[in-house]
Amino acid sequence: MLTLLAFAMVATFMTLIMTGRVSALVALILTPVVFGLLAGHGADLGPMMLEGVKALAPTGVMLAFAILFFGLMTDAGLFDPLVASIVRIVGGDPVRIVLGSAVLALVVSMDGDGSTTYLICCAAMIPLYRRMGLNPLILACLLMLACGVTNITPWGGPTARAASALHLDAADIFVPMIPSMLAGMAFILLTAWILGRGERRRLGALSSTGQVREPDPDDLMRDLVDDNDRTERPKLILLNLALTLCLLVALVMGVLPLPVLFMIATAIALVLNYPSLAAQKARIAAHAPNILPVISLIFAAGIFTGILNGTGMTQAMAGSVTNLIPPTLGPYLAPITALLAMPFTFFISNDAFYFGILPILTQAAGAYGITPVEMARASLTGQAVHLLSPLVPSTYLLVGLVRVELAQHQRFTLAWAIALSLVLLVAGILTGIIPLTG
Repeated sequence: MLTLLAFAMVATFMTLIMTGRVSALVALILTPVVFGLLAGHGADLGPMMLEGVKALAPTGVMLAFAILFFGLMTDAGLFDPLVASIVRIVGGDPVRIVLGSAVLALVVSMDGDGSTTYLICCAAMIPLYRRMGLNPLILACLLMLACGVTNITPWGGPTARAASALHLDAADIFVPMIPSMLAGMAFILLTAWILGRGERRRLGALSSTGQVREPDPDDLMRDLVDDNDRTERPKLILLNLALTLCLLVALVMGVLPLPVLFMIATAIALVLNYPSLAAQKARIAAHAPNILPVISLIFAAGIFTGILNGTGMTQAMAGSVTNLIPPTLGPYLAPITALLAMPFTFFISNDAFYFGILPILTQAAGAYGITPVEMARASLTGQAVHLLSPLVPSTYLLVGLVRVELAQHQRFTLAWAIALSLVLLVAGILTGIIPLTG
């Protein structure tokens, strides 16, 4: 009964947000409450929801101050030289702009943090996309796909979880996967080329001449950079760059918890660039509309995950799926795990999958000669689909930055994300790091 309710809750939730019947905020809060009551939980729903909100509270704080910090850096003009460099390279051609987006995303996302990648890349590329009339869903898609590949790095969360759950060295999982990651990166560049050509045709069809009119690079740069508002602080650009680099180094080294680092960096950025109280209030107010939707959705997601875990629905779904795998498919558990990772990490958290489901599948795979490290690699190939999940906080940051709805982003990106996951899986099988059969 609990298993049926769990799957019904997930199906209802996805139907509501994919069809646009209600907002993601409403669906994340009301759907689990209704199904939690149907599961026989009344008075204990409150503690469950509070636990879920508490678990995501640090992430909400981190993203709130991360948005404010990178917003301040954008206001101060820190990214203007980067935008100018991109304009010089890609000009006004949609194909080159979209390919440039993919390359930038792959480089920046190597830090393993999706939120930072989204903030930096959107700050650099969104003005160019808007100026050229390009579809912002393309930028959201490429940024997410890039993170789906680079999340496999040892300092990315999924690999660390898989290594911890199976008692492995993260380097043993990651290093053999580098060829698969390169294949995934090549696929992302191919995707960018295809999407860019589509935009070139679309914009050409809207033009009276049937061709995309590429603006003069100097004019384009002036529109994007030189004509910025009075919040620019060009004389402080080196100090702002030093502050940002110090923050990124501290994030990678784990000097302090992420929320604390962003809070400190934001306070320094405010004092450095806008010392007057009135200017500080104005900058905070200017970015509040970007912050509120993101953190409200994160806390709503906490209610969803709190009820999903507290009622035992997560465990019920995991048990039902693993029990459905017949013994005849045992030798194929590695690719099966890769395929299961896509829907499972979409509907439940990475923690629930890697610590609750992967060890069970790995234990069963051992009977067929499939090693834990091979199962760990297989489980990582579905991260591109995972990042589309409404339970991933950084996803709300991304759609907020590019100003699209979550359902729009999911519909546009899902097929590309599945294709990327399959590319990683096939490349892993061909290179021998993921066995097709035990």
